[in-house]
Amino acid sequence: MSEKRKGPARPVLTSPWVIDTRELGRRPGSSRPVHRNAQADYAIGLEGVIAVPAGADVELDVLLESVVEGVLVSGVAAAPLAGECSRCLDPITDEVEVDITELFAYPLSATVETTDEDEVSRLIDDLIDLEPVVRDAVVLALPHVPLCSPDCAGLCTDCGGKWAELGPNHRHETIDPRWAALQERFQQDDG
Repeated sequence: MSEKRKGPARPVLTSPWVIDTRELGRRPGSSRPVHRNAQADYAIGLEGVIAVPAGADVELDVLLESVVEGVLVSGVAAAPLAGECSRCLDPITDEVEVDITELFAYPLSATVETTDEDEVSRLIDDLIDLEPVVRDAVVLALPHVPLCSPDCAGLCTDCGGKWAELGPNHRHETIDPRWAALQERFQQDDG
């Protein structure tokens, strides 16, 4: 039995991520700025490594423009980041700011008719949901290897101390296991 493919879920207007475009109208050239804060419902990124924490405010500063095929959304989204350094495991706090440019196609437009459902965002009941667009842009902007500073030396592999705190003369004497028996023999002769 084949399962019928459902369209995208209707956005909930009470969500700060959802914008009603009815005021904009469908006349190409109309535009409207939108400034608001939306709360991240979950961590955006890789939690514990680097992410926008769940519950953090994401500042949206976008321009809605009516075009022939739909509504073009362009602007920026900014949010705090939290994670840990990949080298020394110190906590990291920073901010991320991403540029957003996304076309939300009108129902029955040529764009909707000629693209797959997952290729282009769509207006649903004159509503646009910015959360997936911002999430994708933020995840792509996050560093693959977050560092507390570009010159972070990391941790000593022998004792686990931070190289920045250990100093340049820090070292551990290691003996090749093949010579360990000989070293024990010399230590016995000295004693």
